[in-house]
Amino acid sequence: MKTTNKFWILLLVSACCFTSCQTDDPIIKEEIIELPSQTPTSVDGFYLLNEGNMSSNKASLDYYDYKSGSYKRNIYSQANPEATLGLGDVGNDITVYGGKIYAVINNSNKIEVMDVKTTKRIKVIDVKNGRYVTFGNGKIYVSSYDGEIALGSSSPNGFVAEIDTTSLSITRSVKVGRQPEQLAVVGQKLYVANSGGYSPPNYERTVSVIDLKTFTKTKDIDVAVNLHRLKVDADGDIYVSSRGDYYSIPSKLFIIDSKTDLVKKTFDIACANLCIAGNQAYVIGSAFNYSTFENVITYSLIDTKTETLLPKSFIPKSISDQITTPYGIAVDPISFNIYITDAGDYVSPGKLYCVDKDGIPKFTVTTGDIPAHIAFKQKFK
Repeated sequence: MKTTNKFWILLLVSACCFTSCQTDDPIIKEEIIELPSQTPTSVDGFYLLNEGNMSSNKASLDYYDYKSGSYKRNIYSQANPEATLGLGDVGNDITVYGGKIYAVINNSNKIEVMDVKTTKRIKVIDVKNGRYVTFGNGKIYVSSYDGEIALGSSSPNGFVAEIDTTSLSITRSVKVGRQPEQLAVVGQKLYVANSGGYSPPNYERTVSVIDLKTFTKTKDIDVAVNLHRLKVDADGDIYVSSRGDYYSIPSKLFIIDSKTDLVKKTFDIACANLCIAGNQAYVIGSAFNYSTFENVITYSLIDTKTETLLPKSFIPKSISDQITTPYGIAVDPISFNIYITDAGDYVSPGKLYCVDKDGIPKFTVTTGDIPAHIAFKQKFK
């Protein structure tokens, strides 16, 4: 779920559908679809977290196995039949660390911790309005709005919680800005993008820096309004996106030098989603403007070594022409196959597209509602 125009459209659609959703059974049986297999590497496959329409308890989990080519839909409900509301309400992020899967279920105010081999629930960790999750130094870190899903300037500052991966309990927390979004670890520092997305036009405009030894905020880096995506490249530089204000301030992408904690580069391109693999950043631009009611979609590629925008799209036109609402993006760290999701109309099953590193389409498959977040599964002994 995003606090952009897409979020508010989704909120309105959810309100209209709420009554009918309450009578639906959220438990959906597992389905298996045969897709092309892939050459085995250190990556076995990946989990795809489908957000599901808000207030419908239709978050779901899919898995694509590289060796067999099997794409399994709705695997969580199959593995956890006792979970009467399924995975929950709005799957907002997912990561795999060690032998566990951590899925942030935003509107259910929890993190679902699952076994990476069986997807069987291990524990539920309570986190109010959790957003994104990352890991480093043997810990899990999650950002939280720490407030209700509602517009208003009275929203409290959010926080970042540290989770011990053995006890699966929150050990420390620290306050950051309002409505913190994505976060990443560089050495002994944790960077968090603050949005203030619930209180337009009074947006936040900083990245908070947390010292991991003391778990205290040491500074705020001024960047731009309404920050969202935050990723780290191989050199430790931080790529952070601004969604702008959807009127006169456009979406942009910035690079922060983690050695100096200063903004060192600005790209005048829209960034709705972002991933980095190898020495390239893959950027989905989806720039909506309420003044023109136009949405311009782009698929940009950046060389992270030279910090230059390359003059080409990262997916072929034959695929981009099929995508209605580009949403999730992930790139396999070994094969560099590109996976991009299409949320469609936000209330129907979406699609997942796979394109190889040379831009050749490999497959398309139907997913759950609002496919959004991918976590690769490394070979696990």
